[in-house]
Amino acid sequence: MKKSHKSYPQVFKDEAVLMVLEQGYSVADAAKSLGVGTSLLYTWKEKYESKQQGLTLEESEPDELKRLRKENKELRMKKELLKIPKGHTEASAFFAKEMK
Repeated sequence: MKKSHKSYPQVFKDEAVLMVLEQGYSVADAAKSLGVGTSLLYTWKEKYESKQQGLTLEESEPDELKRLRKENKELRMKKELLKIPKGHTEASAFFAKEMK
């Protein structure tokens, strides 16, 4: 039989973690009182602490990071094109091809 896992709202996860961090509950006691596994609560706690320290990316940030890296690469290539002396068509053609 396939075991299904329950999905919990983020607010529930945060409140569970705050029981441990701010109210002094042990992870085991908090997990037991909420009816979740201790390993699950430890996972939530790790993610919460990483987010508080700025170690994890928000949902929209990976896409933005990808876009900015692409833009940065294009700008670096354009900068290199500006450094090429006029009349060096092979180098210009190479960079033009790379930018596509």
